[in-house]
Amino acid sequence: MSRPATRNYSLYFDYPRYPFTAPAELRGASARHHVAIAGAGPVGLTAALELARHGVASVVLDDKGTVNDGSRATCIARHSLEILQQLGLSDRFVQKALGWTHGTSYYRADPVFRLEMPHSANERFLPMYNLQQQYMEKFLVDRADALDLVDLRWHSRVTGVQQDRDGVALEVETPGGGYTLHADYLLAADGARSVVRSSLGLKLKGEAYEGRYVIADACFQSDYPTERRAFFDPPANPGSTVLVHRQPDNIWRIDYQLRDEEDEQLALREDSVHDRVAAVLAMIGERGPWELEWWSIYKAYSLALDDYRCGRVLFIGDAAHLVPIFGVRGLNSGYADAVNAGWKLAYVLRGWAPDRLLDSYSPERRGATLEVFENANRSTRFMTPPTRGYALMREAALSLAVRHEFTRPLINPRQSQPYTYRDSPLTAFPDRDVEFERGPAAGAPLVNHRLGKDDYLLDHLGLGFTGVYFPAAGAVDPALAALFAELDVGTERFQALVIARTGAAPEGAGRLVDAGGALAKAYGAQDGTFYLVRPDRHVCARWTAVQPDEVRAAFRRALMR
Repeated sequence: MSRPATRNYSLYFDYPRYPFTAPAELRGASARHHVAIAGAGPVGLTAALELARHGVASVVLDDKGTVNDGSRATCIARHSLEILQQLGLSDRFVQKALGWTHGTSYYRADPVFRLEMPHSANERFLPMYNLQQQYMEKFLVDRADALDLVDLRWHSRVTGVQQDRDGVALEVETPGGGYTLHADYLLAADGARSVVRSSLGLKLKGEAYEGRYVIADACFQSDYPTERRAFFDPPANPGSTVLVHRQPDNIWRIDYQLRDEEDEQLALREDSVHDRVAAVLAMIGERGPWELEWWSIYKAYSLALDDYRCGRVLFIGDAAHLVPIFGVRGLNSGYADAVNAGWKLAYVLRGWAPDRLLDSYSPERRGATLEVFENANRSTRFMTPPTRGYALMREAALSLAVRHEFTRPLINPRQSQPYTYRDSPLTAFPDRDVEFERGPAAGAPLVNHRLGKDDYLLDHLGLGFTGVYFPAAGAVDPALAALFAELDVGTERFQALVIARTGAAPEGAGRLVDAGGALAKAYGAQDGTFYLVRPDRHVCARWTAVQPDEVRAAFRRALMR
């Protein structure tokens, strides 16, 4: 990562400086923590906030004293904003970020594909938002600092990890000396060069791509709308690819592919980066003054651990997997990792579920990674052809797309989508999906459908399990109240959401009005339809007509009881 030689500060972001505070361990105290988290990036911080939401304390260790430099991961998908909403942060993210729904791909000077991501007035969030990673981390840190259950320790480098059947021991180096931190469990969120992973003798496996991209932030004013622009074989980078994204504060992210013969060190020199960015700006018609803010280099990988759980250590984010940036899947996968691991770990530590609940983390999130690989690899091979054959195929598709529709779908970047845990050990009765014409399937996340003005389904979820029930008008079975009472977990009460046009709700349930039946239609609901939903908003099981005994079985299965 680099900045211009004449300037060591950011043009738009005031980087916070977090001091080192000596922990109790350095003062001779003996302490044991429930959860240690290695890494205070977006994924580690999200995990800490999810744990805190369920009443579990954590210690977060990071070797830096500030947030990461440069825009890095810039695109936040709708599903991630829904995660952030549950953490109380979505408003702050959305107020700063730039939302978008469209993108345009060009072959040389001609537009050849128009990306239109699914969106309707019934959605709270847009499909995608652009926001520099520094802001994401700052917002998450501010939230964590406001919570007593998150102990953020800056300037604290994890140098080694050991574990046994009872817990983990982390060796930590600080400006005040070294110490050993003991915890019941460890979440490894320490990135692509994970010290935790190395300490445990684990390696990522998969595929590395030849393509190299310089990623640069340029500051200039422009009225061009926020959308994804991809240029194939453009005048500013012949034979290669350029991506352009607008970000807040007049920052524009420009990614350009290096050709095979280009020397990487030379390409990363400030004068080289400046000339290449200037050529891209001239190509897209930006003639005004501009400044170079920051740049780095990126290489595409599809790598993952064989198992995301190793004893009392769970790997999340880049410590578990590296995915190509195309389709904005990396950080969005990490957010989902953090919440999946967070609620399960909280339930185990609070005695609400057995330790084997954590065994479901790897099949669910590694399954998501493999699906990402399948989609991202197609995009990556198109964006960065690995062989002459792929290059010829891409050239043919692009040249034909100028005038012919049939090759244009090949240019689709296949944007990030949330994963469905259909084959998870926690998902019950998936065969009942065939009874539905639409709606979120077993294992899928809830659809955050609009109920009224500034009122959406996810606004009404509680901390624990949720039931979404569509009763016959004026006829709610009183016996359901007893069923709902069985679905409380510890101090987290079951939240029953009764979706009805008219009629009473059973005792203890929240009644929501579905004016016109739009929500019922979106969920494929009939009279008596019931969805059982996990704390992370994924569907455990669903029934066109509620089956109390099966609901109980699905609930027990979701907790590995």
